[in-house]
Amino acid sequence: MIETLTALLFAHIVADFVLQTRWMVENKSRVAGLAVHGALVGVTAGLTLGGLSLAVLWLAGMHLLTDYAKTRAPKGLAAFAADQAAHLVTLLALALWQPDLWQAGLWAGRADWVLPVMAVTGGAILATRAGGFAIGMLMAPFVAASPDGLTGGGRVIGLLERGLIFAMILLGQPEGVGLLIAAKSILRFGAVKDDRAASEYVIIGTLASFGWAMIAAHATLALTSLLPPLGILPATP
Repeated sequence: MIETLTALLFAHIVADFVLQTRWMVENKSRVAGLAVHGALVGVTAGLTLGGLSLAVLWLAGMHLLTDYAKTRAPKGLAAFAADQAAHLVTLLALALWQPDLWQAGLWAGRADWVLPVMAVTGGAILATRAGGFAIGMLMAPFVAASPDGLTGGGRVIGLLERGLIFAMILLGQPEGVGLLIAAKSILRFGAVKDDRAASEYVIIGTLASFGWAMIAAHATLALTSLLPPLGILPATP
């Protein structure tokens, strides 16, 4: 089952956080937007599993129903979290219902390296890009206190810091996270120390960003511990 679940998780992360366009997001309340995104979900899952099946069509349909329900709810972090939780439950249900989907696919013979690569790549996308969406929603109510800077600079900093934290933890160097916190404190907080609102904005965003990356990294380690070793990560105790 874990093989099928890993492939489904990777497909979901790619479809929702890499391939989904702004047009799809803005048109999910319309048939065209839902249909295009649903087709993308189905194709991505089929390619990841190495074959199409009725189970993949069921997954795409459930994804569409969940996304449509989200369009009826108030926008924000809570709706985002509920939406992703519902998708996760659907993926887990499918993996329990059809645990051999991976074994029946084209890539089954390459599970020793394909699945760990999927797990690590999916985790990296979750830590960086998905984290950007989540942190952006969290900080939206406080955006007025955002300190001035380069256009898009905060977004790039967030991507870089979450990516570095993810890599440090996966490579067995968690102490590097402390150094990153210290470095950011010196470089960033000094510029806003006289502005309480801006200081609190930076602190909240930093803690949320670091926390998200650490959770994504440890979740990835937990998943990879159930898969064949990739060879570049420290051995699991």
